[in-house]
Amino acid sequence: VQLQASGGGLVQPGGSLRLSCAASGSILRINAMGWYRQTPGKQRELVATITSGDSTNYVDAVKGRFTISTDNANNTVYLQMNSLKPEDTAVYYCNADIQEDFGTYYRRFWGQGTLVTVSS
Repeated sequence: VQLQASGGGLVQPGGSLRLSCAASGSILRINAMGWYRQTPGKQRELVATITSGDSTNYVDAVKGRFTISTDNANNTVYLQMNSLKPEDTAVYYCNADIQEDFGTYYRRFWGQGTLVTVSS
């Protein structure tokens, strides 16, 4: 299983970006997908998650500005980021809890990270 993240870049404060993360490989079911972010010297922190039942969860700092969604047919998770602030600058990582085959446990897989820089 591989997760490929894309969509990062440089954006001015107040701008928008849309991150994408596509899972591929041996996938039977996906239980949940999410986005985390990390800045130098800090631990990776949760940004948003979405379950297979479309239940979402956001860190307080992004509520009302970010929206997580999925395209289940293509095993893809998106993060629409609006009203971006300099403090949103980070490397964003996607993950997914995936069952690869019948009789196996769900495992968490991570994407490679995509850099988001919010600066004027």
